[in-house]
Amino acid sequence: MNKRTLYSVIAIIIVLGVYAYEHFLGEEEKAEIVSEGQTTKTDTNEYFLPTSTTGQIVHHEGYSLSYNEEHEQSEWVAYELKKSHLSNTNHKRPYFEIDKSVKTGAANWRNYKKSGYDRGHLCPAGDRRYSKSAHDETFLTSNISPQEHQFNAGLWNTLEQKIRYWARKYDGVFVVTGGVLKGNMKTIGDEDVSVPNQFYKVLIDNNTGKTKMIAFLIPHTDSDRPLYEFVVSVDEIEALTGVDFFPALEDSIETKLEASNSYQDWDFY
Repeated sequence: MNKRTLYSVIAIIIVLGVYAYEHFLGEEEKAEIVSEGQTTKTDTNEYFLPTSTTGQIVHHEGYSLSYNEEHEQSEWVAYELKKSHLSNTNHKRPYFEIDKSVKTGAANWRNYKKSGYDRGHLCPAGDRRYSKSAHDETFLTSNISPQEHQFNAGLWNTLEQKIRYWARKYDGVFVVTGGVLKGNMKTIGDEDVSVPNQFYKVLIDNNTGKTKMIAFLIPHTDSDRPLYEFVVSVDEIEALTGVDFFPALEDSIETKLEASNSYQDWDFY
């Protein structure tokens, strides 16, 4: 083997080595994001966690979820949005990744490709800007549901912004959100990811000396109606989903608050 050939072989080996090392680091970084979800849970108040109809609850750093394998998405995602969580920090948007913490296998992000639907966050990335790891894990596929773009960027986004306003005003709220996985639904992708016909958010505020709740049930379509027109009782959403939202509350308080569809204790203006 002459010197020129030898140098060429060495150069190829070096290039392949660098590529393999970078690939290894990338996989390690992905594994770190996933492993955080398996081992840490620093910002979800367990006291307010709902029941799971599937028995598959996963805890991540900034949110917890109950995964529904039949519909290839979470039946609910729950997290506490504290005033201290609100941040204007802009982290680089990561790629969507399959949530390896889901034992039955979370949906692949490719199901959404060319489907006509957004990868709609359940726990918004904007609620988890206080750290890069918390922000990036909102791009796990267990935290998304198919949403029409006008709905995702419109009324749903307006509600997310209102919740941030309440988190600041009331020094934190606990949020449970998801799609209603019942009835005749369209599906997308090779894994038949269900497209909910309705989405909900249920909030509880226990920080201001007076426990209060509010629940929203919103048809999956664009609308310019005011948010308060979508307020329903928590009982109504429980009946639709089969989920018991705040089972750890004292029964007398839970029964009273979950039966009410009043929004008078929440500032809409």
